Amino acid sequence: MTKKIKYLLIILLGAHFSMLAQFGFSHEVGAFVGGVAMQSDFGVRQDFKTNSGNTGFAVGLVHYMNFSYRADCNCYRPETYFNDHFKVRSELSYNSTQLQHYGKYAEKNSITGNQLKAMKGEAKVTDIGMQLEYYPLSIREFSATDGAFAPFLGLGAHFTFFQNGTYSELGPMDSAISTPTKYIGAWSDEGGNTWSIVSSIGTRYKLNRMSDLFLEVRWQYYFTDWVDGLKPDPKIYTENKSNDWNLWMNFGYIYYLD
Repeated sequence: MTKKIKYLLIILLGAHFSMLAQFGFSHEVGAFVGGVAMQSDFGVRQDFKTNSGNTGFAVGLVHYMNFSYRADCNCYRPETYFNDHFKVRSELSYNSTQLQHYGKYAEKNSITGNQLKAMKGEAKVTDIGMQLEYYPLSIREFSATDGAFAPFLGLGAHFTFFQNGTYSELGPMDSAISTPTKYIGAWSDEGGNTWSIVSSIGTRYKLNRMSDLFLEVRWQYYFTDWVDGLKPDPKIYTENKSNDWNLWMNFGYIYYLD
């Protein structure tokens, strides 16, 4: 990611929080760490070794708009179903996954098998976006009860910046020695950007009046097949027709701002 993009993100986030402060909602901030499992053109889909091997780490910062409480007057807002069951989450996150080919084709003792084993990559992904979270149980009751749980469902959209670094240990890519036929001219190490959809399920745990823990599982679908740095022709190689996606498991801490 260029410095200009980083500065733009900082400016946008600052403007976002400044705007939200004018509406009298209460605010929550937090951070999370977790793991990701990338589903891409590296390896074989629905293969245990691929799913367990192509995994990485994630970190992120989050901000929530809490509609049930007004921080400016330390009072509850007029109760409606929306403000007692919904929050809006903004996020800036990063994940990185080391990638390689696993499965029956890479395990073969053949030219193609050796080429697949020698191919490596890394998907470095930065996300900025928002999602709407739905809490089936009352947010007010959860806020007032230490030790309570608050399950939630989330759906939103992120703008994604990605870098990939596809290479072969056998030599330069696109040569007959290093690269299987299906990946010749179908790889990248340049990166790019795209939109993605995120959907999550999880729960909060009330530590005390001012803080929560949360655990979530999240699915993210990218509107491109280039996040991992590989894109074989989907008309010929139909097993690689899907865009890249990943599965997150995050654990985080939330602090309520006065």
